[in-house]
Amino acid sequence: MANLRHKLVWPLFVSLTLLALAVRLPQPAARPMHTDEAINAYITGRLLAGDTYHYDPRDRHGPVLYAVAVPIARLAGAKNLAGLTETTLRLGPILTGSLTILLFAALVPETGAAAALLAALIWAVAPLPVYYSRYFIHETLFVAATLGLLTAGWRWLKTGSFPAGVLTGFWAAFLIAGKETAVLNLAAAGLAVGAWFLRERFGRVILRPRLFAVSGGFIGQPARRPRLEISESSPLVRWLGAAVGLVVLLVVVTLFYTWGGNNRHGLADLFNSLPRFVHRAGGEGHAKPWWYYLQLLTGGWSGWALLLLATVGALTALKGGDAGASSGALSVWLLYGLAITVIYSAIPYKTPWLALNLFLPMIVLVGAGAVTLWELASELTQTHGARPALLAAATLLLVLLGHDTRQRVFLHPADENNPYAYAHTGEDLPRLPERLHKMAGPQSTLAVIAADPWPLPWYLRSFPRVGYWQPGQNPGRADFYLTAPEALPPLKNFLARWRPEYFGVRPGVLLILWTPPAPTNARP
Repeated sequence: MANLRHKLVWPLFVSLTLLALAVRLPQPAARPMHTDEAINAYITGRLLAGDTYHYDPRDRHGPVLYAVAVPIARLAGAKNLAGLTETTLRLGPILTGSLTILLFAALVPETGAAAALLAALIWAVAPLPVYYSRYFIHETLFVAATLGLLTAGWRWLKTGSFPAGVLTGFWAAFLIAGKETAVLNLAAAGLAVGAWFLRERFGRVILRPRLFAVSGGFIGQPARRPRLEISESSPLVRWLGAAVGLVVLLVVVTLFYTWGGNNRHGLADLFNSLPRFVHRAGGEGHAKPWWYYLQLLTGGWSGWALLLLATVGALTALKGGDAGASSGALSVWLLYGLAITVIYSAIPYKTPWLALNLFLPMIVLVGAGAVTLWELASELTQTHGARPALLAAATLLLVLLGHDTRQRVFLHPADENNPYAYAHTGEDLPRLPERLHKMAGPQSTLAVIAADPWPLPWYLRSFPRVGYWQPGQNPGRADFYLTAPEALPPLKNFLARWRPEYFGVRPGVLLILWTPPAPTNARP
């Protein structure tokens, strides 16, 4: 299994890419727009209308998402926010999530073709990456950049390849331009490589678990580590690649955050985001216990099966890799997975889409674990028929993954019981614009009074005369009012004869549409 024919590898990766696209494409507009998606859509609409991108260090992420979204929106004919659709916006993450499959091909020289293909298959069909590949947020692009960075960086470390050094700089820039939280992933990668280097340089022996004795060795038997394999290129080529990669990193980050030189404060804003980032890590209403991500990743029908395979992959890494793996690569993925898990779990601020950062190293270990079990079955198949049982287990795992993806992505994508639908817009809110279109004319005015009006700017984008006020402010005369319950007291007398209609925005949040019983010139 580990020795797949070279000519088959790329066709298989391309086939998995098409599978991932087929899984992600159906009905991308069926799920309501999350508040974060609506905010990103608003920024995209402003850029389409001619505004220059300005990074907000207080409560936003980097420009990569918009750099991908704007060209797609223009190809779709959108010129402003009103011209955008859910499908147009979500197409960027859908394509990125699908094309990420091709990045897994870079793992082939390091983990073996079979392990890389299995990891790519899980990325193609598992509920977590599929769900957030259909989400207009930064995380899918961010995790794709993480995979690119880790594979290119490892290649540069092992071979000193000039192209690998340049690609490492590019992917690091893409990661930083995605989110300021790139510092966490870069720290985890640095810790992983540093720990692996020290272990390989100064380690002497390691105990091989009995379960994985199929390639030699028994429990308690010391096995010397393979010699550290570092460079196939001259030091000049190695460090020239690193230097050019650093230049690429600086240039690409600068181009992104200055929006092609149109915002000279972009880099300063990026550095100013760090204090805010540290403060926000404390929770700000999103604090959760340290085991939150573990609970999320092991949920559903398939979660524990993936964790079991990842554990086998981790033991394989501790043993020193299997026959199809490059020395050290799997160990670095294990160390990176442990580091990123500890870092993200220790930070009180947690949201479910951040679990993708933990899921990536997990499925690399899953692929390696599955190959280890297959090779173990090869040793036992003549006497115990282990391979058919393993194939049955693999089929069952795909069924479990398919079930979870169907339930969480397609049947109940906005249900509050869906762990991925975090503070999600309810399926009731999309009725609001439909209702207003039946009652309001093109010149009707709408006054929205709410402390947090999102995602209303998205759902009211086709109405040209909409204003937004905070509770306690006087909106003046309007044909319709949309109020949060807490904004009602100052308007209670004025709206006494108006007819209320209630819409659920998200769990625990209501919005009231007020329509007059008859034309009136009164003022609130």
